[in-house]
Amino acid sequence: MPATPFDSAIYRDLLQDAEVASLFTDSAEIRAMLLVEGALASAQAGHGLIPELSGRAIARAAQEVLIDPAALTAETGQSAVVVPALVKAFRAAMQAPEHAQYIHWGATSQDIMDTGLILRLRQVVAIFEQRLAGVVRALGNLARAHADLPMAARTYAQTATVTGFGAVAASWGQPLLRHHARLAAMRDDLLCVSLSGAAGTLSAMGAPGAAIRTDLAKALNLRDPGGSWHSERDRIGALSGWVTGVAVSLGKFGEDLILLTQSGAGEVSLAQGGGSSTMPQKSNPVMPSLLVALARHVTALNTAIQGAGLHRQQRDGAAWITEWLTLPQLCQSLARGLVVAEELARLLTPNPDAMRAAIDDRAGGGRGLIYAEALSFALAAYMPRPEAQAAVKTLCLKTGETGASLAQLAAETWPEHDLGRIFEPQTQLGTAPAEARAFAKAAAAL
Repeated sequence: MPATPFDSAIYRDLLQDAEVASLFTDSAEIRAMLLVEGALASAQAGHGLIPELSGRAIARAAQEVLIDPAALTAETGQSAVVVPALVKAFRAAMQAPEHAQYIHWGATSQDIMDTGLILRLRQVVAIFEQRLAGVVRALGNLARAHADLPMAARTYAQTATVTGFGAVAASWGQPLLRHHARLAAMRDDLLCVSLSGAAGTLSAMGAPGAAIRTDLAKALNLRDPGGSWHSERDRIGALSGWVTGVAVSLGKFGEDLILLTQSGAGEVSLAQGGGSSTMPQKSNPVMPSLLVALARHVTALNTAIQGAGLHRQQRDGAAWITEWLTLPQLCQSLARGLVVAEELARLLTPNPDAMRAAIDDRAGGGRGLIYAEALSFALAAYMPRPEAQAAVKTLCLKTGETGASLAQLAAETWPEHDLGRIFEPQTQLGTAPAEARAFAKAAAAL
């Protein structure tokens, strides 16, 4: 296994997202930084900071030159940042020293690297938005189709009361709707240019520095932050926090599917499971497990990203390098998780018979204890609520002693009351169908 399984030929189909992975390659990084250098030269030429002819030449060359990432290795290994080697290679590739001398005029490495990163993150966030909407819509379809399907709700891993499978699907999707709503503000704040110079003051560019930053932002279709953010990493932290929130919500979906598909439950069937090397009967919930694993990985990476927000003074190499080590895997993890989640939501099928068996407690002798709360509230119409609770608790214990169901014992104990409807799942769904349909409607509107 390589240092990162995301790049493994063996684990590629399990973990890697090719579309997002392509945005975190050496070639993608170099191409983004060259675009920034070209746009910067154009903006500087427009304000007379560098010759107009040189600005045009640099901008054109930035679109055309090809730079081998391997040629930048040695110097980057010494300098930590790639820009000094990139600028040297760019100047050589231009073969026009009279113009190439103006490349990177007054900028610093972090300006170019951070702005290049933002250009790539813009594409990453757009992918997230599209895929997240797909997951929400798939869960909305699931909620709508099964809004009235009863199943056992469980708290503390124990059967509690009746709920609806549509409402459960809605509970998987509602957080994702909220994450989708939060995305716009996070993205608008994130997508800004970085141009601050060596210590954040743009002093090397003189009077037109701030205007050049504004024009650079316009050229790249980014926002002008109005100042330096070299050591202000809240934007990256907010992206990481948002990614983590989505990944955790997907992980919750995965955790529930693992439980619903386990032996003895089987309340949900997946389109495809994973095989065992030795047990031919197994169909393992691999994709739900992957969602959980990715969520755990992302939460660990988020800790590193948030810690990297502690930048010393105006610039901090250690904190910055921490971002490089973690951000690509963070983004790849969520990208893969979104693909997996949508496929699961589209293709999983509930098993109504197994759900009814869990409600009836057939494995425990058909005692029907899931209706205990409903029975106690029905009896509260005829006796004080504490007495009703105590009486029902006694009957629950008696079901274990006699083997009779709670419905049978209730009918024998209170024959004067018509309690039969209490023990039908459809009468105990409460708000579940309405919640499922409300979510489905909101999901369809994305």
